[in-house]
Amino acid sequence: MSTRVPEAMAFSTQNCTISRTMEILGDKWTFHVLRELFVGVRRFEDIRTRSGIPRQVLTDRLAALIERGVLRRHPYREPGQRERYEYRLTQAGLDLYPVLVAMIQWGDQYLPTEGGPPIEPRHRDCGEHVSVVLRCEAGHEPEPRQVAILAGPGALLREAS
Repeated sequence: MSTRVPEAMAFSTQNCTISRTMEILGDKWTFHVLRELFVGVRRFEDIRTRSGIPRQVLTDRLAALIERGVLRRHPYREPGQRERYEYRLTQAGLDLYPVLVAMIQWGDQYLPTEGGPPIEPRHRDCGEHVSVVLRCEAGHEPEPRQVAILAGPGALLREAS
């Protein structure tokens, strides 16, 4: 039996990046909203109709994503109608695209549907599949076991219990 204590045990999770991110993205409806925006569905009723998100839940998710800087509202007016808003991704929102592609990859591999993938991310210019790959700054593509998660400059020491 090993008595080795993982190095990570010395550090607090109080300021964990994953926890902070999940405060914004941590429910299924948020990813439904992001999915719709990434495929070009931008208007409230269109998002609601296509995704099946309850009206109040959608209102709350949109407000939270705007407040956190993931989305912005853009006004539009149909002829003879009142002003309404479309929702657009900010740079922070656009930077979530690899996360969605990784979720698609994982789901297609481990939760496949009969008949094959329901959607396929493809490069518009060449038509090839798009995938998410881990790559270090030197250009290597390490396997997960080859990646060390080390304490960064913002790491906090764990208080003794």
